[in-house]
Amino acid sequence: YPSGNLAIIVVREKNRLICIVQEDKPKNAKIQAVFKSNGRSTCYYPNGAVWINMSIQGGQYLDQEGNRVRRWTWPNSVMSSGPPVPLSPIFISLNRHVGVRILGQDKITVSFLAMGQQAKFNVGTKVQVSDAGRLPPPAWLGEDELLLLAFRVRILRLFDRLRGCLNFPSNERWDKIKPPAYLITQTLKILQLCATSDISDELRSSVRAIVNA
Repeated sequence: YPSGNLAIIVVREKNRLICIVQEDKPKNAKIQAVFKSNGRSTCYYPNGAVWINMSIQGGQYLDQEGNRVRRWTWPNSVMSSGPPVPLSPIFISLNRHVGVRILGQDKITVSFLAMGQQAKFNVGTKVQVSDAGRLPPPAWLGEDELLLLAFRVRILRLFDRLRGCLNFPSNERWDKIKPPAYLITQTLKILQLCATSDISDELRSSVRAIVNA
């Protein structure tokens, strides 16, 4: 920065590169963004809240209260379920000197501008479909989102049972009818996410209890 404080750091961790953006402070500078060459990246608001979170499957844009404003999936995300959600170009300013532009998985740029000088860092990555066998599990589903997905499936199953009761009020076995195939599929996907995500055993048990109730 013009102040002399370190703005952007690029380090190597084993076979990966990591680009870190710091705020303009001489000591105890907060991290404003982290971009990893494996496709996992996070940008933060000045108050420390997560702003943008990305993985090799896609990403999400949050407001300062933690509410999701939008999400997207990369076109070559072979592990994403359902129709792909396209990315709308994103431009944000981490501070008065550093900005981030996201146009695609391999078109993510960190721009530094100060005193008439500009530097650009390409921090995007590209995951080929042939790499599917070693893709890590979706990392951008947080603990709260897993719980919300579990409760959503549970509520949909309750609504399905309620419809069965209303449509066949004289059928004493309506509550033994299996849920629709799409709900069974969603339940299995959530259980798979729980098994592969980096979450606590307590949360994993809670999610299983919710969807299996």
